[in-house]
Amino acid sequence: MSNEMSRTATPVCDQLRATGNWNPAWDAIAQLDPIWAEKFMAMGMHPVISGVLEPKVFEFLAIAVDASCTHLYAPGTRRHIRKAIELGATQQEIAAVLQAVSVLGIHSSSLGAPILLEELAAFEKAKADGMQSAA
Repeated sequence: MSNEMSRTATPVCDQLRATGNWNPAWDAIAQLDPIWAEKFMAMGMHPVISGVLEPKVFEFLAIAVDASCTHLYAPGTRRHIRKAIELGATQQEIAAVLQAVSVLGIHSSSLGAPILLEELAAFEKAKADGMQSAA
């Protein structure tokens, strides 16, 4: 690591590490470009730091992101569920977040089912056309 990189101040990243909210998967990018990592983390923390979102609402969003079918990050999901509970979230609220995010997976069916029907129709048409030309 160069001297310049080792002197880079990363207060947001440092705070996330100190509070146990750092994902070890971020270590490599933080090492490669600590300034970018710091800006990225500061951007992600802005809704909490600014006070625009209540901390519990932010935890609900973090649960949704970590539990989504595109992310599936169990340690983060656990950490954010734990924090949401500490902030007073109920079992029903957290279950509602998980239920809401579960619909992301429905896109597999909403995309795939029409394609399946189109392909079945094309197959049947090709089969019928082949039978007509053979007759």
